Amino acid sequence: MGFQTEFNSVCKFKSEQELYELLEYGRGKMMKSGFRVFPTGQMVIAYSPDNQAIAIVKIAASIAEINFQGEEVTQVEMELVRKLTDEEARVQTALAHEMFFGVHS
Repeated sequence: MGFQTEFNSVCKFKSEQELYELLEYGRGKMMKSGFRVFPTGQMVIAYSPDNQAIAIVKIAASIAEINFQGEEVTQVEMELVRKLTDEEARVQTALAHEMFFGVHS
């Protein structure tokens, strides 16, 4: 049992519904498996489930716990800072693919 540190610039959604709520209401949350550290107050790039850069978000809270099923989970609450422009999204998506999501040798 231990904490996994997330990339300091990446917040990837696994659920389209969680991403929709963030973009629609300006605030949202997502659940991640395992204990993870998301630094509160930090601004990061949010990515869609298909690894497309979408927006800049600010981490409002990060709560790691063991749920009622005995699973280690982390809930991350965030605020929308702003959506990325098309050009920003294209560049950030390309960089993230190379740095985080692409095939590593």
